[in-house]
Amino acid sequence: MDIFLWVVVPYICLTVFVVGHFWRYRYDKFGWTTRSSQLYEDRLLRIGSPLFHFGLLGVVGGHVIGLLVPESWTAAIGVTKEIYHLVAVVGGMIAGLLVLAGLAILIYRRRTVGPVFSATTRMDKVMYAFLAAAIVLGMWNTIAGSILSVGGHYDYREGVSVWYRSFLAVQPRPELMADAPIGFQLHALVAFALFALWPFTRLVHVFSAPLGYLTRPYIVYRTRDPQLGTHRPRRGWDRVQ
Repeated sequence: MDIFLWVVVPYICLTVFVVGHFWRYRYDKFGWTTRSSQLYEDRLLRIGSPLFHFGLLGVVGGHVIGLLVPESWTAAIGVTKEIYHLVAVVGGMIAGLLVLAGLAILIYRRRTVGPVFSATTRMDKVMYAFLAAAIVLGMWNTIAGSILSVGGHYDYREGVSVWYRSFLAVQPRPELMADAPIGFQLHALVAFALFALWPFTRLVHVFSAPLGYLTRPYIVYRTRDPQLGTHRPRRGWDRVQ
């Protein structure tokens, strides 16, 4: 079971993530979009979207450092465990609260604004559910494991992080995740499920960058109205022939 959960399932999800994006880009280029609903409502969107996206940048940055940077590297530059723990907890809580608040506003907007709700697909609902579950579990791990020390202190940099790097190096060590607290295990499984769903949702827009706008020619707009342009505009009281 440990091999299935921490070797087979992650590699299946990673394969679906890569192949799914290739398939989506190859056969559904016109569907590669955020499905923007700004035209329907923008007041809540102006609040929820920045909270969610800027908070998510902090969450992703924290995960990159926590999972990919070995503890020996941070120790080599003088970052002690206490300093790293403080920065990780404070920064992680702030970023997590921003993401959670933004996501709550976006879900409320999507549920209460009629046109936005009508434009919501079934995959949108599934994506929101897995995204919310991953965020809540991640914050619970921070609160329970690092602040409240529920079940004893667990250093994920000596367990989960090592397993993740071994997974990427195609030399997986499933026993490390098998020994992790249940909260970290659920968080990892939900995250991998979200990666498997990613290519089939609006999340594909993460890999889109408008680089073509830097080199494309200007778009010239011309009117077909003969009264505009170089012609003198007709006065409102002139008689129409």
